[in-house]
Amino acid sequence: MTVAIVDYGSGNLRSAAKAFERQAAGREVMVTGRAEDLARADHIVLPGVGAFGDCVRGLRALAGMIEALEENVVCKAKPFLGICVGMQLMARRGLEHGIHEGLGWIDGEVVPLAPTGGGEDHRFKVPHMGWNELSFRDPPHPIFAGLAPGAHAYFVHGYRFAAADAACVLAEVSHGGPVTAAIGRDNMVGTQFHPEKSQAVGLSLIANFLAWRP
Repeated sequence: MTVAIVDYGSGNLRSAAKAFERQAAGREVMVTGRAEDLARADHIVLPGVGAFGDCVRGLRALAGMIEALEENVVCKAKPFLGICVGMQLMARRGLEHGIHEGLGWIDGEVVPLAPTGGGEDHRFKVPHMGWNELSFRDPPHPIFAGLAPGAHAYFVHGYRFAAADAACVLAEVSHGGPVTAAIGRDNMVGTQFHPEKSQAVGLSLIANFLAWRP
């Protein structure tokens, strides 16, 4: 089995690769910017750090990569994990510093973080940075198997995924109101938090993703 981590010039690829290698149990972990390499991957990971528009441009700059993702993730239904901005790129569009077209795999927009719970909350800060408590959908998605309710994960983001269909929201976190922490449909999942920085919780999620057969 081969895990492909897409390298398009965004994200802490070293820490992500090390976390996947730790859980790979003999699988090959391949960090690649070559579209043709996705054909031999069994699982595909799209990390991302930075602004939505910059990440879109970086991804589109790789010859054939958008087409290879469509072929392998949408058409061939290989298990896919988007991390942070890699999750946000699954949206129809992002509204960070302009309007930018996303992959359009899950209907919704990436919008600025803002309080939604009413009243003034002095704890609300942007960007949302640090550890926070996850609230899972019932029943939990298979990538959260074995994780206790209230498990903590590490976040760094100033924008959130506003999904058009609530059924695609797999987990939430409270930060000025409910914020999408994970999304998914079919063979695709994404986390706003960083599994590679979330210690035991993140490693468990990675192991679950590698064992997932949607």
